[in-house]
Amino acid sequence: MTLAVSGCGGEGSREVPLYVLAGEGSAYDGERVVTQGVVRRFEDPLHYWVEDQDLNRVELFPHDAVAEHLGEQVRVSGTFRLGERGGRRLTVTRLETLGE
Repeated sequence: MTLAVSGCGGEGSREVPLYVLAGEGSAYDGERVVTQGVVRRFEDPLHYWVEDQDLNRVELFPHDAVAEHLGEQVRVSGTFRLGERGGRRLTVTRLETLGE
């Protein structure tokens, strides 16, 4: 299943593994990227992220675009941002669920 949230999907995006975004995020700040992992959630405060097997994480926005994919392996495209305090966020423009 593919969900196009907005924009033009993965065109012009760079394939970047989560461990690279976690370790070298400043190199990709403001870039359109594609990455993959499992969608996870934390309740207070509510937020969603994509996580790999080594627990490298990037928060996903908007929440309503990813909430129904909790626990699923996904491939996501969007704009990556690194916050001043090191927080990593991906504004999703395209999400594709991956078969196991």
